[in-house]
Order: sequence, then structure tokens, then C-alpha cells
Amino acid sequence: MLLHEKYADVDRVEELVPLALQIARFKLMALRRKVIRHREVAVSEMPLPDLAPGPAELAERKEKRQRLARALGQLDGRCREMMRLKLEGRTFAEIQKLLGAAAINTVYTWDHRCRKRLLQLMGGKWE
Repeated sequence: MLLHEKYADVDRVEELVPLALQIARFKLMALRRKVIRHREVAVSEMPLPDLAPGPAELAERKEKRQRLARALGQLDGRCREMMRLKLEGRTFAEIQKLLGAAAINTVYTWDHRCRKRLLQLMGGKWE
């Protein structure tokens, strides 16, 4: 349809082939300009980040786990039980019932004191 309207003066087949090639060349150049202008990059050309932890990060994680395990082992009974229940995903209301606390604020206080004690046992810093 567009060829009939825009190129009505072309009537011979010999003229259509060069015209078609010229139109294709213009379209390809326009696409290239657009890609350059928008900085579009093909997915296959994009570098993928390496998300796996390196040896240094693995060693650091292992050391942190060991420090945490040692510190948890040094906690007294109630604090150790609180941490166990929290790691199981229990809510403070559930912990209140399981530990027999009179009020939920008591559980909050125990939690704060236990975390403070754990931090001391880990050397004063979480990292």
C-alpha cells in the first residue's frame, strides 16, 4: 500500500529491486542509530555478575558461625531457650506461653537482655 502511494512513479520490476534494497538499508541504519542512541545492548552481550561468594567471604561466614555457636553455648538456660524458640520462628506471644511469663513485656525484656548478653559474648560486635 505504502509503495503504491509513495512510489507511484515506479512501474518497472527492474526499478523495484534497487528501491527495496535502499529501503531495507535505510531501515537498518535507522535501527542502528536507535540502538546507539538508547544504548541498548543485546542480552547475550551483557556480562553476568558472579553471585557466588568468594573464598574470603566463605571463610568469614564460617568464622562468624563459629563465634555465634560458641556464644550461644555460653548463654544461660532461659536465654538459650529464648534463642532456640526465636530461631524456630515462634512469636513473642508463643514464647510467653511456653516460658510461662506473666506479661509479654517481660518476654521483650528477656529478649533485649539475652541479645545484649549474646553481643557481649561475641566480643561486642555482630560483624
